[in-house]
Amino acid sequence: MPGKSDISCGYVHKPHNLMCGDSCNEKGCQGKDENSQKVFVHPISDRVRKLSYSVTEYKIIRRKVDFVRPIVKFENCRILRGHTLVKDDFWISGSNIVDPEDLFFNQKMMPDKVIDCEGAIIAPGFIDVQINGGFGVDFAYDISRVEEAVVTVAKGVLAHGVTSFCPTLVSSMPEVYEKVLPFLKKREGGMHGAEVLGAHVEGPFINEEKKGAHDPATMQNFSKGLESVKDVYKHLDAVCIITLAPELPNAVGVCRQLTDAGIIVSVGHSMASIAEGEEAVKNGAAFITHLFNAMLPFHHRDPGLVGLLASEKIPEGRTIYYGIIADGNHTHPATTRIAYRAYPKGIVLVTDACSAMGLSEGVYHIGQQVIEVKGTKAYVKGTTTLAGSVATMISCIHYFWKTTSCSIVEALEAATLHPALLLNIDDRKGTLDFGTDADFVILNPNNLDVQSTWIAGKRVYEKASFKPDV
Repeated sequence: MPGKSDISCGYVHKPHNLMCGDSCNEKGCQGKDENSQKVFVHPISDRVRKLSYSVTEYKIIRRKVDFVRPIVKFENCRILRGHTLVKDDFWISGSNIVDPEDLFFNQKMMPDKVIDCEGAIIAPGFIDVQINGGFGVDFAYDISRVEEAVVTVAKGVLAHGVTSFCPTLVSSMPEVYEKVLPFLKKREGGMHGAEVLGAHVEGPFINEEKKGAHDPATMQNFSKGLESVKDVYKHLDAVCIITLAPELPNAVGVCRQLTDAGIIVSVGHSMASIAEGEEAVKNGAAFITHLFNAMLPFHHRDPGLVGLLASEKIPEGRTIYYGIIADGNHTHPATTRIAYRAYPKGIVLVTDACSAMGLSEGVYHIGQQVIEVKGTKAYVKGTTTLAGSVATMISCIHYFWKTTSCSIVEALEAATLHPALLLNIDDRKGTLDFGTDADFVILNPNNLDVQSTWIAGKRVYEKASFKPDV
């Protein structure tokens, strides 16, 4: 007996005369109606296949969009969709990714342009949830020219495949947040640069014993609970992610209140035990800031925050996401492999880039701290303390892919789908599902180098040597 969903792409499953959106228990059909936005119906179709990721069944998401011109068809490509690389055509209409079956068979619309991708990979645009600056600017240091700093980074990261990001502020004085945060609110991307998803405020509610490159003079506590947070940041409406130490007094209650307000809570720069980390997660914490760095090292009797990757006390159905700075400096290759093999579905690649990203060796700033870049490492000047990285997102993907021997799909999803799921924006970013934003990258299939970057259906960056037919 067929069941009916409220979503239909118009595709007719001819063997049993069902529309997409129906479910069927006939032999060969595996459609399911979950009364949700996710419906999978016609596995027999050569365009839509039953796909899997670990033990989770992938369900094609189909959202109704209004078709607008220009309509562009990309051919001779492999598309990252449904946790696999599918050889198929890729269609966009205006600023959205669209279903060619609906477009062609139902709407009778033809493409305005056809682009031959010459065998390239098309993947969702990369999302960086921790980036302090780059190309000579730091969001927490250049407070007199914050707008210029945001524009500089937003434009610069396009060449590295990033289509959206969370500008990050290291621990700072309240007056810095008051002045800077209004410039870090959400803003759309386009030819001018990548989309801003809101700020990641990394501190100052952290443990001084694990301050890393943060200035101890800026440290704060939750003496007044959530009011302390409001007093320090002033502009919570600009904040997307807050990194805090969950062992601080009143931190657990603040975790719950921030989560209820729609802000992502991350635990980090912390001396927390695994029990304290588990309590934070039970109260909404969803992310671990740069795993292994600025936290208690793994111990067999109390693994600390690292132990959250294997905890049995995580609420059912929850995924704990964790940042990895895959630059070859912040974690040993074996450590990166351990995290990947222990909990692959939670890994989120971050750059934690400082102002030296994209530049040469020299002296720079991260917040009010002076840093010195030597080779590929950035240190607090005069110390051996790492102070962010000089890595780009595509270099992190390359390193992670080669170091862990993971699949290309897993490497790409660690910079696309996983951060989108963390931020609860996977309904529009992080995938190439029909109806989502046309933010994507075209990659060399052999080495994953970025050939071009697209935001809202417009090409915003193109490598000089990449000239597909248009």
